[in-house]
Amino acid sequence: MIKNKEKDKEKKVRVGISHGDFNGISYEIIIKTFLDKRMMQILTPVIYGSSKIASYYRKTLNYTDISFNLVRKADLANPNRVNIINCYDQEVKIEIGKLSEKAGELAVLALEKAVSDLMHNSIDVLVTAPINKKSIHSESFLFPGHTEYLANKFNTTDYLMMMVSENLRIGIITGHIPLKDVSAAITEDLILRKVRIMNESLIKDFAITKPRIAVLGLNPHAGDDGVIGNEEIEIIIPAIKRAYDEGILCFGPYSADGFFGSANYTKFDGVISLYHDQGMLPFKTLAFGTGVNFTAGLPYVRTSPAHGTAFDIAGKKKASPDSFREALYLAVNIFKNRKIYEEISKNPLPIGGNGNGKKTDERNNNQVK
Repeated sequence: MIKNKEKDKEKKVRVGISHGDFNGISYEIIIKTFLDKRMMQILTPVIYGSSKIASYYRKTLNYTDISFNLVRKADLANPNRVNIINCYDQEVKIEIGKLSEKAGELAVLALEKAVSDLMHNSIDVLVTAPINKKSIHSESFLFPGHTEYLANKFNTTDYLMMMVSENLRIGIITGHIPLKDVSAAITEDLILRKVRIMNESLIKDFAITKPRIAVLGLNPHAGDDGVIGNEEIEIIIPAIKRAYDEGILCFGPYSADGFFGSANYTKFDGVISLYHDQGMLPFKTLAFGTGVNFTAGLPYVRTSPAHGTAFDIAGKKKASPDSFREALYLAVNIFKNRKIYEEISKNPLPIGGNGNGKKTDERNNNQVK
């Protein structure tokens, strides 16, 4: 029995889950997801949050078919249980569907603890439940969201927010900045860097051998040959050409409305969007219920559901767990794909090998036994 448990620990991916804003739908979607015991066959969940808050939602929402295994640290997680680590063990006022400074504070505590464990390999991947950007913002958290915080924490400047569904992957270049600042922020080098990140991620994380990437235009009708703007001619097209010259199958720029309206996105493995809503609007229209936010370019795997805290339906048992469940699946799949890529990228022969799989002594060409 002990041996079987050890095998489970080795086989299943340890997924750290930061609980996000506890006044939103986070605990509801977590509980609904793990009511399905089959989830435990592919991963070991470790929730970073509060057992008291989890119990409150379990009782309030009347989900009695689930229990939480309280552990002090992720290394002690039971591979066959829903584990939870107390990042805050005092009583806290829960105000379902409302902004709360305490909810923001605890969201940061949970995130910091989960990231620390991720960096120490106590968990394999991180799935972040939704936060409220207003409640989480403080002197200790001056980031627009999870993506920027994690990039800073991992000292990574080359990263890309990717929205992922079964047949659509959109990378958003400029992310959370005002629309009026987008044009000035877009440069040829920035586009090229983001295309490179997407290309590498599609190969390593999604196991696509030779991905095809589409780049959208900034202006309506992709500028209409300069009639509606020059960014396409002066910045975007040169960046696409440089990427193609590097061997990346990169094409465009395409007018966003026609590109998505005609379903041309299905002909590509990835799409580069120039600004937030240009990518998010079609993505959420086409894949709102099952979409996932993935941060490409990080040394660790991080995903999250493609929705927010949903204060308007919090505590009403209306929240769908589908996007959160897909975030778990994607994190596990990317983790495994990276392992496979690492394995196949290794040199199958030792340096100095003579082709028969045995190492040689270069001084006298004698086989080393």
